[in-house]
Amino acid sequence: QVQLVESGGGLVQAGGSLRLSCAASGSIVRILTMGWYRQAPGKQRELVASIVSDSSTNYADSVKGRFTISRDNAKNTVYLQMNSLKPDDTAVYYCKCLVVGPFNYWGQGTQVTVSS
Repeated sequence: QVQLVESGGGLVQAGGSLRLSCAASGSIVRILTMGWYRQAPGKQRELVASIVSDSSTNYADSVKGRFTISRDNAKNTVYLQMNSLKPDDTAVYYCKCLVVGPFNYWGQGTQVTVSS
């Protein structure tokens, strides 16, 4: 089993910044991919950004140029730096971890609210 603990969400004004963190712990053999998803009220969960073990990244078009995903392999931690936040970024943000197996694990989610 792998546990994911997210932190860093909160309330921010439009144009502001937040940094999310997600730390993985437990029976980790090897993490393949870590990523952030978000789900706004009444909408489907969507990919925000992902990063694989070789540090290649993938971003949703809506966040390119504003968000940056990074990881610390030694700490099994992934970060999401969010700049120039917009009200449309308001959602619950979930961390996902894909490990050798393969198995997917999800965090409990952290609320990000951007006021206009």
